[in-house]
Amino acid sequence: MNWHQWQEILGVVGIFVLITVVLSIAIVQLAATWRAKAKLAREHEYRSLAEKAVRTQEETERQLRDVQDRLRSIERVLKEVD
Repeated sequence: MNWHQWQEILGVVGIFVLITVVLSIAIVQLAATWRAKAKLAREHEYRSLAEKAVRTQEETERQLRDVQDRLRSIERVLKEVD
């Protein structure tokens, strides 16, 4: 093999390596982007779930206060009857 043939072989190998590196980097970056989008979606769902839980807890506390108020009034009436 002469020097010209070695240059062609090295050029082909170099281009193959370059293409492989560029494709690998592109795939890694796309995967990172997809993971970031999925993470944001999960965080949004968790936030919505947490807000719903807080609203439910507040409603439960309000209902408990109403029940306690009713019980106090019933106790007061029962004490008056005695």
